Amino acid sequence: MNKQLEFRTVHELDAGEKWRALFDLHWPAYERWYLSETERERPGYLACYNALSKHMPELVPTYERLCELAGGGDLAARMLSLYRPPAYITGCSQAVLANGHANVLVRNYDYPPELCEGTIFYSRWNERRVIAMSDCLWGVLDGINDSGLSVSLAFGGRKVVGDGFGAPIILRYILEFCESTPEAAKVLARVPTHMAYNITVADAQGRYITAMIAPDKPTSVKRVAVATNHQKKIEWYAHALASETLIRERQLSILVDDDATTEERLISAFFSPPLYRGDYRRGLGTVYTAVYRPAQGEAEFHWPQASLGLSFDCFPETTVNIHYTSRATQAS
Repeated sequence: MNKQLEFRTVHELDAGEKWRALFDLHWPAYERWYLSETERERPGYLACYNALSKHMPELVPTYERLCELAGGGDLAARMLSLYRPPAYITGCSQAVLANGHANVLVRNYDYPPELCEGTIFYSRWNERRVIAMSDCLWGVLDGINDSGLSVSLAFGGRKVVGDGFGAPIILRYILEFCESTPEAAKVLARVPTHMAYNITVADAQGRYITAMIAPDKPTSVKRVAVATNHQKKIEWYAHALASETLIRERQLSILVDDDATTEERLISAFFSPPLYRGDYRRGLGTVYTAVYRPAQGEAEFHWPQASLGLSFDCFPETTVNIHYTSRATQAS
């Protein structure tokens, strides 16, 4: 088993030719994914547009611009809305350490490497600058804006699918239009999601929450620093066992509850089991580790033998090639 992924940093403040090139590169795979349950299972364009206009109206001009860049096709516009998309399941561990000595959000993204875009995008599509790991061409797996607001998602470990949006576009909306954890919490309580996700948010003032969102129950927002892949109780036992969600949650809880834990100690824990996972055959291996420093406006991305340090003032365009075997290694 040998998988490879090229990560790239892309700096384009206004959506233009660089975003269009990414769309052209990834669209064939996204088209297959979007039609995987047949086209009839996906909502029509008007339903997508109306849902976006109702729940995230400020995002509509950006959406329209991206649809134009994508060629104005009906199917692409429906997919880009991320309204009622096909179901998708990730792993992921995430934790905030915020006290008088630290303010950092750290996460591992566990997913099949071949299904990850690998694009770290620096944009200013609206008034705020955003650095984010891209998903679904403009959604966000994790990221930070120039107010220091940082976000990360993890699958919530429930099979339920309902009427709502894919979590990546909700995170995009938060980074584009919120500047604090309380503002983000209001969005997470209001905007419907199509699947269960645990969203962790941290800001420059050291405020943090984890929101447990789901299509079939009200959002639970609590001042919890740790999230893995279950919500209040285990509901999908096979996934919980395979992903070791309880073991990872316990490890992170011990770390953040220990007054002796430093930022460096927390970050280093993500590089080793049980948080770092090498199960790439089952799509549960760690693809990257992200570190966000809200007070400094900095983002770091780590692999076992490579790392990238980025900020709003220093964001070079580059590529990093990673080979995934039992442990990820840098190719070039």
